[in-house]
Amino acid sequence: MRASIVLGMGTKSRVAVGAGISTVAVGLLAWARVRKAQSALEANRIRLNETLPVHSKWWRDAAKTEGELLYVAIGDSAAQGIGASAPRNSYVGVIADHITAATGRSVRMVNLSVSGATVALAVADQLPRFADLQPDIVTVAIGANDIADFDPARFEEGIRTVFSALPDDAIVADLPCFYLPWNEKKVAVGNAILRRVAAERGLTVVPLHDTMKRQGVRGIVTQFAEDLFHPNDRGYRVWASAFLPAVTAHVVRRFPRRPVAVTTDGAAQQHPDAKAS
Repeated sequence: MRASIVLGMGTKSRVAVGAGISTVAVGLLAWARVRKAQSALEANRIRLNETLPVHSKWWRDAAKTEGELLYVAIGDSAAQGIGASAPRNSYVGVIADHITAATGRSVRMVNLSVSGATVALAVADQLPRFADLQPDIVTVAIGANDIADFDPARFEEGIRTVFSALPDDAIVADLPCFYLPWNEKKVAVGNAILRRVAAERGLTVVPLHDTMKRQGVRGIVTQFAEDLFHPNDRGYRVWASAFLPAVTAHVVRRFPRRPVAVTTDGAAQQHPDAKAS
């Protein structure tokens, strides 16, 4: 029946039917590709989620390693290094390595961060553990997980509580760049709150958002992990670069590099006050 109808049509009608069928076919193909991409992205997210306990254990073990300086980090999955090829390649690990290079001192890393942490969860879980520590340097990057269900009043209350628990020389990052316009509007409000509260406390705020934004399209394409949310190794180096000027100024001022003694035979010798790494 359908064949006879088509045969009885004029040329224009047959062309229209053919075009309609082609449009439907293209649409179905495009939809299939979208679904395939969504499935692959979900599989990538699941795979990265499976690394959460691995990263958490690595940081717990790292905290047991003694060091001359104590570096404490408050944060979320970015501080844990989810998406990096190894936990040490998170921005926290990069900063710790830089502290050692800048001061010549070994560093003990205590990473209090928890994957998925919001500001409120950091208050509940990380601040009680932070209270028992006497860090030489503190970095904070928290609040990105608040953007999905952003409430300015709740965010400010939490940020005030976090910042009130920090030493005066703590270094905090503003919220990262989300790139998508509807999220960036909320990020702008959050960063205004964060910077205002930090200024009241006299805390140093490093420009994580602008540092990421300056990476442009190249950053979007090359600096995110396979879940398209967490940074990869390159992305974490960009995160670290936002912190490093302030971190360097802080540690060099407080812990200037020790002079290296030279023996009579010309060999370098570690300063006698230095502890073994």
